[in-house]
Amino acid sequence: MGAVWFRSVLMACAWVPAGIALQPAVAQTAPASARTAASAPGLPAARPADVASMDAILGALYDVISGPKGQKRDWDRLRSLFVPGARLIPVHAGKDGIVQARVLSVEDYIRLGAPLLEKEGFFEREVHRTVDRYGHIAQVFSTYESRHAANDAKPFQRGINSIQLLFDGHRWWVVTIYWQGERPDLPIPEQYGG
Repeated sequence: MGAVWFRSVLMACAWVPAGIALQPAVAQTAPASARTAASAPGLPAARPADVASMDAILGALYDVISGPKGQKRDWDRLRSLFVPGARLIPVHAGKDGIVQARVLSVEDYIRLGAPLLEKEGFFEREVHRTVDRYGHIAQVFSTYESRHAANDAKPFQRGINSIQLLFDGHRWWVVTIYWQGERPDLPIPEQYGG
């Protein structure tokens, strides 16, 4: 999800008191089992090909946020990948060395990220994956590279997306994306493609 460009987003939302902008985008009034139907109330229906497998949903996740400068993203497609109440959580170390996690809803991410993604151009791709799965839940460490243009020789950022997924028996859902960008003092370990 690109930590470098997200520093600007963190600064933009730093003034919001904890808990104010972090409310779920969709009210969770139905039991969890009811919310995991083919399409969740209040959310756009997913493209069947986007949610048919773990590979498909991860590919769709990277694809939907990627695009050239000036291109609008298909935010309904992004919304369709997530369970109601899903969270996107970037981790950032400030100049003072204090590490913070900023908890965002999907709507927060869209509101704060869309202008930056469209202004700069943003292409993110997975370069390594480690999966742990038990039954209907999966934890994916997805190492990424971010570029401003698809043909940039070198990424401007690398990092790891920790992605929690749910398989409801019919389709895959993203529950959480929790990520941290690589730094000189925090290189990506070999077991994660570093």
